[in-house]
Amino acid sequence: MLPFARVTILGLGLIGSSIARGVRATMPTVRLTGYDADTDVRATVARMALVDDVADSAGTAVIDADLVILCVPVGAMGAVAGEFAADLPADAIVSDVGSCKAEVARALAAALPGATIVPAHPVAGTERSGPEAGFATLFKGRWCILTPATQTPEAATERVRAFWTRLGAEVEIMAAEHHDRVLAITSHLPHLIAYTIVGTASDLEEVTQGEVIKYSAGGFRDFTRIAASDPTMWRDVFLTNREAVLEMLQRFSEDLSQLQRAIRWGKGDELFDLFTRTRAVRRSIVEQGQDDAAPDFGRTHD
Repeated sequence: MLPFARVTILGLGLIGSSIARGVRATMPTVRLTGYDADTDVRATVARMALVDDVADSAGTAVIDADLVILCVPVGAMGAVAGEFAADLPADAIVSDVGSCKAEVARALAAALPGATIVPAHPVAGTERSGPEAGFATLFKGRWCILTPATQTPEAATERVRAFWTRLGAEVEIMAAEHHDRVLAITSHLPHLIAYTIVGTASDLEEVTQGEVIKYSAGGFRDFTRIAASDPTMWRDVFLTNREAVLEMLQRFSEDLSQLQRAIRWGKGDELFDLFTRTRAVRRSIVEQGQDDAAPDFGRTHD
């Protein structure tokens, strides 16, 4: 039995369009409705037939939905929820895909009093954006974290779990605050570092932009991939999860200072021990199926 018969997706970028494609592939009888605030995106989605109906407003999109998924920047969650609050069916479940959970949950609860809300975060994505960037297998083998409130009916959580399982994801349930601390170090801080390193390189007056691009080694190339991520989304992530990000940034700054001292004083053993530990982390990520062990990060050599 399908967990939902009618699903509405609000926001049809990479994640929203990938959900639509995944539903088409794994739950073909589900009725899909989509809405995006950008008229060009709506036109593209209609042309591609990613959903059954493209609505012209958030309120219209949710009228007969069993499940409503907000795939918008975390800073816009509350405002978008307010747009459809009056039209939301009483028995519908509202979820989202934001990478910050505590503040999003508060925003949704304030905008949708009395609604059943099961926040979610599929830990998957690419640096690309827009409806044409999505693909049906984006969530296959990846984790989706659910952060329901203590008063959320267990049956609602289980229906959302079943939905993501159908899309191929592994599902974990945790407290919203704990999620935000974990993601601050595994996702948010790496993006912040990437943006900083790429920005620093572009600002160096003695190195022209042409030289930075021409002589980019593998490490810098990988940072530029991360730094190419959607600027609106990541601006909102850092502001929404600011406490956890600042906590992890402080810890990182302390560790960076220790590394700086080791280099300054020629402490080779200390550097070797650190690099050995970090290699073990990389191996663990590959062993758990969260990345590819292929040489050169899976790059092809045509």
